[in-house]
Parts: sequence; structure tokens; C-alpha cells
Amino acid sequence: MKDKEKTKEQLIDELVEMRQRLAELKVAEAKRKEAEEALIRITGKLEQSNRELQDFTYISSHHMQEPLRKIQAFGYRLRMKFDDTLDDKGRDYLERMQNAAARMQTLINDLLAYSWITTRARPFVPTDLTQSAREAELDLEVRIERTGGQVEIDELPTIDADSEQMRQLLRNLMSNALKFHRPNVRPVVKVFADQKSSACCQINVKDNGIGFDEKYLARIFTPFQRLHNRVEFEGTGMGLAICRKIAERHDGIITAKSTPGQGTTVTVTLPVKQPKGKSHHEN
Repeated sequence: MKDKEKTKEQLIDELVEMRQRLAELKVAEAKRKEAEEALIRITGKLEQSNRELQDFTYISSHHMQEPLRKIQAFGYRLRMKFDDTLDDKGRDYLERMQNAAARMQTLINDLLAYSWITTRARPFVPTDLTQSAREAELDLEVRIERTGGQVEIDELPTIDADSEQMRQLLRNLMSNALKFHRPNVRPVVKVFADQKSSACCQINVKDNGIGFDEKYLARIFTPFQRLHNRVEFEGTGMGLAICRKIAERHDGIITAKSTPGQGTTVTVTLPVKQPKGKSHHEN
């Protein structure tokens, strides 16, 4: 009888313990739901903030265009009409003003390009990256000729992507590869793919340029970050930031390997297929 009574006591204790655990689980589940709801609210606010920031960037950049165009237009008229009457100092001031206006125009264009990655996004469609690279090469025809460069494009895969953004990404990477070349060394740019699985592919843009110290790797993909001053190399520091944003919108990643004086290889890893039903405005 005592053994049976002990067994009953044990069962009662186990039942009480189970009820306590059940109560704890209910509390934990309630806290989890609260945390999920809080995360959804925070995510929604963050997405709204991002949209407002993108809209602000677009609107600000767009409205800066008109006064800038007037500065450029009147600067041009001033040079055409009064160039003979200006002294050397006056011509120097005018040239500085026009150069500053040209840099501002480039900066505005880059800011607009950065905001358009999401605000003017196009649907993901099967995109032949070989064709995208060829089109990017045509866009850079003048730079290739000016630098005496050579661009070699291997066969690239077809993936689900925003075709215009793929062209922009490859154009930016190829343009950088041509720009940062070593003095008296003909720039050679190679575009090729590695596909280690059916799920994703790696697009590589390799050059024989000046390279960089990899301790600056994270910095080069950040907006407005430059490793060289504009006297050495033109640009606003937005090109690789645009590439990173395009890669992220496609659920991809971008990185680079480099050695000073021995060139750089930028690698973009992208999914071959995008999930069905995914909005092309996501990311």
C-alpha cells in the first residue's frame, strides 16, 4: 500500500510540475508573440524610414538640378561672351566654378542612381548576363579607347534579375577596373563566371590595375568613400556603393580580393533563381 501511495504522490508531483511547465510555456509563448509583434512594428517603421529617405534623396537631387543647370549655362555664356576681357585670374575663377558645377552634376546623378535602385526597380526576369556585359562594354567605349584598355568577356549565365541593374552593376565594375590602372600599363579587364552550384553563381571582374590594401575592403563599398583623391582619379565614391545595393536587392553579396600593385578581382555572388512571388521592390 505504501508503495502504491508513494506512486500516487509521485504522479501528483509530476502533474503539478507539468502544469507549472505548461504555465511557463504559455508565458514564454506570449512573450514570443509580443516580441514578434514588436519586431514587425520596428521593421515597418524602418521600411517607412528607408522609403522616406529614398524619396528625400530623389526629391532633393531632382530639385538641385535646375539651379545647377543655370550655373552651368551662365558660366558657359560668361566664357563665350567675356573670355577676351577676362584676365588670367578671372579665367581661373571661371574654370574652377565650372569644374565644381560639373562635379556637383556628377554627384547628383550618382545620388539619383542610388535611389532609383529601389524607387525605379524593374521586375526580375531571365537575364542573359553575357548580353548585359556586352552592353556595358559598349557604354564604356569612349573610356576603353581613351585608356587603351582591353575588355575580355567570357560566357556568363542567365539568371533571374533586373536586367537594367545588371547592366549598371557590370558597367560600374568595368569602369572602375579601367579607371584604376597603373601608369604606362595597358588596362586589361576580364569578366568571367564561376558556378559552383545550381542555386547561385559568381560573377568576377578582374583587372591588372593599382589594387588596394584589403584592410579597406569594407570601406570601398560605402557611399562617398574614396581611397584616392579626385586629383589622382575622378569620381564621387558612389560606384561600388551602387553595386552593393544592386547585389543586396537581388539577395546577393559583393566582395573583392586585391593586392597593391597587382590588380583587383571583384566578385558578385547572385542567386540563379529568385523565389516565386517575391516582389521586385523588395530590399
